[in-house]
Amino acid sequence: MGQSSVQGEGTRRRVRHAGERGWDDSLYEEKPLGKGATGGGDADGAPPAGLTPGGKSGGGDGRRRRGARREAGRRGKRRILRWVASVLSLLILGTAAAGYLYYEHLNNNIRKGERSAGDSKAQKPEPNAAGQTPLNVLLIGSDSRSSKANQQLGGSRDKADAPPLADVQMLLHVSADRKNASVVSIPRDTRVQVPECVDPATKKTYKATRTLINETLARGGPGCTLLTWESLTGVYIDHWMMVDFAGVVAMSDAVGGADVCVEQNVWDRPTAMVKGGSGLKLKAGPQTVEGEQALQWLRTRHAFYNDMGRSKAQHMYMNSVIRKLKKQNAFTDTGQLMDLAETATKSLQVSEEIGTVKKLFDLGMQLKDVPMERIEMLTMPWIQDPYDQNRVLPAPEKADNVWRMVRDDIPLDGKGPTSKPKPAAAPKDPAAPAGEIGVLVQNGTHTAQEGSVRGRATDVAGVLKDKGYARASQDSTSNPMAKTVVRYPSAELEGDAYAVAKSLGIPAGSVKKSTDVSGVTVVVGADWRTGDTFPKSAAPTLSREDTDALNGANETECMDVYAPYRW
Repeated sequence: MGQSSVQGEGTRRRVRHAGERGWDDSLYEEKPLGKGATGGGDADGAPPAGLTPGGKSGGGDGRRRRGARREAGRRGKRRILRWVASVLSLLILGTAAAGYLYYEHLNNNIRKGERSAGDSKAQKPEPNAAGQTPLNVLLIGSDSRSSKANQQLGGSRDKADAPPLADVQMLLHVSADRKNASVVSIPRDTRVQVPECVDPATKKTYKATRTLINETLARGGPGCTLLTWESLTGVYIDHWMMVDFAGVVAMSDAVGGADVCVEQNVWDRPTAMVKGGSGLKLKAGPQTVEGEQALQWLRTRHAFYNDMGRSKAQHMYMNSVIRKLKKQNAFTDTGQLMDLAETATKSLQVSEEIGTVKKLFDLGMQLKDVPMERIEMLTMPWIQDPYDQNRVLPAPEKADNVWRMVRDDIPLDGKGPTSKPKPAAAPKDPAAPAGEIGVLVQNGTHTAQEGSVRGRATDVAGVLKDKGYARASQDSTSNPMAKTVVRYPSAELEGDAYAVAKSLGIPAGSVKKSTDVSGVTVVVGADWRTGDTFPKSAAPTLSREDTDALNGANETECMDVYAPYRW
């Protein structure tokens, strides 16, 4: 029918459903022309507004003209909507393209290098009860003068071509549940055993030697520094990050500097007795250092007595930076993150497995929820080198205690652990009779501070034979390990490995599957240098006096200034 059967509704054309047009229904509704209006006229029979009674525009002609105007209006609306949609599409695509290009720009800023220069055999930590693992990152400060900016900031232009030294070395440890963290520094003048390293750029091999830990950077790059740390501490290190003089200045400016404090006026300058100096000149009291002055603070050594004093000053600086980032909401504020991302990607060199913006961002977020009072910064316990008073050595027992706490994810702030260890699972494979199990025993008691215990593998193999393991034998392979471990290569030997560990009193958590062995293998580590049964040592403790510990929530600490550098 051409007309509606409802009185007064008038004649209506068929209007396609909005879904056919692809737009919103409301854009195509036919609006009433007035109160009670229909397509033909007002409800009381009066002509629509704008038309005179009896005029030529009345009747069917008027309806056609009104329909034509409505159709023209709809076509205009469609043209406008298509234009708006096109513009929006271009804006969205343009923004996405710009975002992608900026993301790639940041990724291209990042300089990457190989994670390690060799295999230290350091064991990855076991997950806790929730399946989480700790995070360990080695932070390195390079004294490279290879660029004009670094020469201007660090002086010594005559050393422009000299291999760089790792003057700052800190291990950032974040607990498995991300509820506590610590930073442990090793003084740059610490003499250690450096393992064989291969430079990834030149492929040059540097033989193992005993030298200062800051020289590792020149013996294969940051990967050699990481390998040395793992060999010294037994701590598995996930990543490294390195920054030079210019990078420190840029990063300091990006976060707005750091709040520090000195007890007396300080001027770290050359004296009649000692050359050099950072140039730091400050009045006594709390203040903010940034830019080049921040670099001077981090490099000051003589005015803070020695390299250990410098480490404490660096910890003060780092604590302040973390506090500032938290207060500025830098972990969530988009603008702040963009500024930091631009600066960080230009300033840092990182190990290749974290060489993207996303991975660096994820890494930074690991500290976001750690309370400042649960962040502890300290220096490795040390003793003076008896052959050189200007050098130091790791304190044999006290340093080992610190590394054991880091390995076992025990908080260094003296408070209790924040997560529970994962209970050891029972072996799925039953053990064979003791007399049928072949066992190799290796001597891994060598450490950076102490040599191997002679005959240790033979002694432990003898203990196993006394317990019925007739096929136990010593292996001449030297495999230094901080912690004693029992390894097995495949599932069918799992039960045998657990049985061997139980016989020796070795914890079930120290039984590991490994492709490095062909049968059940016991590596007697530095934690078991004497005795027939694995020692059940007491929980390690930490003396704050031995480490110059500084808590992240401490905002009142000030550095004491050595008298010759006061003014």
